[in-house]
Amino acid sequence: MSDQTPLSTNLGRLQRASFVLAAVGLGGLVLAAALSPENTEQFYRSYLMAFLYWLAPALGSLAIVMLHNMTGGAWGFAIRRQLEAAMRNVPLMALLFVPILIGGIHPLYEWSHADVVAADPILQGKALYLNRTFFTVRAIGYFCVWIFLALSIVRLSARYDRTLSVAALRKLKVVSGLGLGTYVLTMSFAAFDWGMSLEPHWFSTIYGLLFVIGQGLATLCFAVLVASRIARHEPFSRWFAKSHFHDLGNLIMAFVMLWAYVSFSQFLIIWQANLPEETPWYLHRTGHGWQTVAILLVAFHFVIPFLILLNRRTKRNMRVLATIAAAILVARYVEIFWLIAPAFQHGGGLSVHWMDIVAPLSVGALWIGAFVRNLRGRPLVSLQDGKLLGQLEEASHG
Repeated sequence: MSDQTPLSTNLGRLQRASFVLAAVGLGGLVLAAALSPENTEQFYRSYLMAFLYWLAPALGSLAIVMLHNMTGGAWGFAIRRQLEAAMRNVPLMALLFVPILIGGIHPLYEWSHADVVAADPILQGKALYLNRTFFTVRAIGYFCVWIFLALSIVRLSARYDRTLSVAALRKLKVVSGLGLGTYVLTMSFAAFDWGMSLEPHWFSTIYGLLFVIGQGLATLCFAVLVASRIARHEPFSRWFAKSHFHDLGNLIMAFVMLWAYVSFSQFLIIWQANLPEETPWYLHRTGHGWQTVAILLVAFHFVIPFLILLNRRTKRNMRVLATIAAAILVARYVEIFWLIAPAFQHGGGLSVHWMDIVAPLSVGALWIGAFVRNLRGRPLVSLQDGKLLGQLEEASHG
């Protein structure tokens, strides 16, 4: 059934409502943080989790678009405009990271405390890397790279739409190939800096890869939700075919399996090694109530989506696939919470602060508002997409 309300009208309403909710939510968080030092510390903890969650669809969209530029496929052309609108939110995420750089480093990261470092030989050995100045420089470097890649891909894509030049297409593929490797490397180090260094005694080379995979999964789920809404309006209901959702469902299942494989590999390697500097990280996340969260993650982030997506008819049903995508997006935040929150709750049981709920909703409202603004700024479907598919296949064989 198609929606009789014009898509532009619905998008306009969503944009306005999102910005209003963002202003109210973020204003309330800042006001609460100003009332007491305890609220300030909790604000930065919740804000960091919200930031990491909403960074995923912005950077993940960049990665998926670059991957599609390299491989082609009808599924990518169906969601290309949505992903380009999402990747244009990367500058917004850079702006949202400023509060952490200005006031959040000290409340969040124990390696920023001189007295703690002076009493800890391990932190002294890592001080050359883990210090405020180098942390800030690296963060600025990450965002400069990501913004450059996002704007370059959007610009080259628009140039090809105008010219249909094979040279422009080849340049798009070259930038995408180099950019994809750069993204994986920079995002891995960003995950080490922003997440893993919350507990600087612990380390895992797989930790960054978990964030990369999670960002790809979050992006595909978000794209399915957006596409399912757009497909209810004419003439877009004729643009989105069941085969598109089938392909996206296969990709989501692949990323779900990859996430499970990498997560279990990290757990198995650390648990089998049984080293005293590594196992406490998992002990903190499998006891005092946190084991319930871990079990829910296994169930709703892997087992249930995997079993449902095995069915071909499920992946071709737009509404069912959108429901699964929404559930996985909820599970994605639960995983971020499971990764980050225990770093601040050693010795205590599982607890959820109201800021842990309001922060992602408020940052998300701002993100959605900016995304809708970007989406409305360009045609949702390029007339050249079919030609681009053919040219991309020719270029890959040439």
